[in-house]
Amino acid sequence: MLKQIRNYFITGLVVLLPLLATIYILSAVISMVEQGFGPLIEFIIGKRIYGLSIIISVGVILGVGVIATNVLGKKLIEFGERILTKIPIVRNIYLTVQQIIEALFRKNKTAFRKVVVVEYPRQGIYQIGFLTKEGIARIERNLDLEVVSIFIPTTPNPTSGMLVLIPKEEVTYLDMTVEEGLKLIVSGGTIVPEEGYRGS
Repeated sequence: MLKQIRNYFITGLVVLLPLLATIYILSAVISMVEQGFGPLIEFIIGKRIYGLSIIISVGVILGVGVIATNVLGKKLIEFGERILTKIPIVRNIYLTVQQIIEALFRKNKTAFRKVVVVEYPRQGIYQIGFLTKEGIARIERNLDLEVVSIFIPTTPNPTSGMLVLIPKEEVTYLDMTVEEGLKLIVSGGTIVPEEGYRGS
């Protein structure tokens, strides 16, 4: 009975937390816009217009998107990222969120191409990894071997890890999206693609 209640509770958390996190983030953005622009608009117009903060929030997001796509905007973002990545705790949080967002919304541009399984660090032990590069001619010439670059991430922070060069024939490609692979890593193996789940 207690085990069933525990399972219901965990299932409820898994369903609710992503939704609540999304609502919280959107509410926070709208609240910041409301606090920043609300008094100014009220001063100019002379009255408070409810719902205007949502429109402004959408406009701000679109504006940032437009700025981020031009050369100057990219340089400003790179400068800001360099500052953030020098702050110890902020760096880990920012890079983790950034990697997940990149995988979720910009799948074609992510550095991770495919989800793979490799035997590492020794035979009989398997690691989930991400294919980052195939056909590295300069290395293959020295090794006289066809290898691929595999990034082995750590849990729960997939932005840290190690690069390993594996012989191509020793890599097993999984029927799994990069998004699913990242969820698997971040959750410590508790969130897996439905077809691959064999637990009770």
